[in-house]
Amino acid sequence: MKNKRMILYLILIAVVVFISFYRMDSYITRPGNAYELSPFVEVQNGDEDDEGSFSLMTVSMLNATPALYVYAQFQDGYKILQPEQVRSPHESEEEYNVRQLKLMSDSQINALKAAFETADMPYEVETAGVFVLNVLEGGAADDSLKAGDRVLSIDGNDFESQQDFIDYLAEKQSGDSVELVIERNERELIETITLEPLPTDPERAGLGISFVEDKTITTEPEVSIDSEEIGGPSAGLMFTLEIINQLLEEDIAKGYDVAGTGTMESEGEVGRIGGIDQKVMAADNDGMEIFFAPDDEVSAEGESNYEVAVETAEKIGTDMEIVPVKTLQDALDYLEQLQPK
Repeated sequence: MKNKRMILYLILIAVVVFISFYRMDSYITRPGNAYELSPFVEVQNGDEDDEGSFSLMTVSMLNATPALYVYAQFQDGYKILQPEQVRSPHESEEEYNVRQLKLMSDSQINALKAAFETADMPYEVETAGVFVLNVLEGGAADDSLKAGDRVLSIDGNDFESQQDFIDYLAEKQSGDSVELVIERNERELIETITLEPLPTDPERAGLGISFVEDKTITTEPEVSIDSEEIGGPSAGLMFTLEIINQLLEEDIAKGYDVAGTGTMESEGEVGRIGGIDQKVMAADNDGMEIFFAPDDEVSAEGESNYEVAVETAEKIGTDMEIVPVKTLQDALDYLEQLQPK
């Protein structure tokens, strides 16, 4: 009898461990937190005595376990996502994380550009090569390049744009070798790679990578942004507002705790993001008073970020003001008309 109880006890432990820790091939997202941006952004000799605040919003994403999967079915604000809803085809989890950090980096460049244009202060944007997002398994660069590498030159040639890089490789054939100067972990390396047919298109030869143009921005005064643990482009609008707030003497938040979301596009448009409902919940949980939501154009069957944000705010009964914005100027105009708190 004692042995049977011990066996049952061990089986129970094994089941508990399995449902708690076994990683399923899906993800769970839930409302994250509001992060005040002033500790992340530092403008040299900038204004630091403002009473108001700007905060970015996050959505937490977890690998699903059986227990979490069941829990998410009944919990408000939790969503179950399949891998194809999160990662691009042929993209590993590590490459997904690299892409998210790159999207955050690019959003910061757009935020700096928009903020310095608004404040009428000087800046300069330069091309810094191409940034490797994904290396195809079985491709020519499979053993040579990694996601996160920056390709600085090819066969001794710098290039002014991503298109220059594409055009140069387009003239090559399978079996041709190219010499790449790359930057990895702040070190420069040289890799010689023989081009091969692309795993996704055997009629064409290439490196077997996906990449985007890499840019740097120089500003006066200098701005440092520390966001290494936060990925994705959705904080672009809020980074822009925080930078402007430190560049200018006045408190443009007028003493309010302002949250929001939306990408910052190169011409000042605020772009659509995912998880707007979860971000509204997170902002309410953290006591935000104003929430900027992208007022994006959608198809007849869909809803804009702003419409979903308003529906969520009504559902949870928040007193937080939901403000629609199509552009950075919309957000600035709203803040301008606010009475100081």
